[in-house]
Amino acid sequence: MEREINILAISGSLRKQSTNTMLMNAMMGLAPTTLEFQVYDQLNDLPHFNPDLDVDDGPLPVQYFRSQLKQADGVLICTPEYGNGIPGVLKNALDWIVSSGEWVNKPTVVIAA
Repeated sequence: MEREINILAISGSLRKQSTNTMLMNAMMGLAPTTLEFQVYDQLNDLPHFNPDLDVDDGPLPVQYFRSQLKQADGVLICTPEYGNGIPGVLKNALDWIVSSGEWVNKPTVVIAA
């Protein structure tokens, strides 16, 4: 029996009818059954990154995001491209995990539609 691989799936878009979210969901539906997906859909709940708030475990939404990342074996990100970059909410999420280490050496796939 193959080991189940836990993947954290993140859409970089907050739009309800996001093309990237639809793509992410389609990819999850086509994936082998050995992949178990958790969708992190709370980018909008993360406070603006502020190093002064990143003490101890950080704010509760940040703690939840970090715990989701820690439990994942890999990460799938489907994101729009805005102005030759990623959306601010996704950049903010990445800022929160720069110093905490949950994403270190974690296989990651990034797709932009």
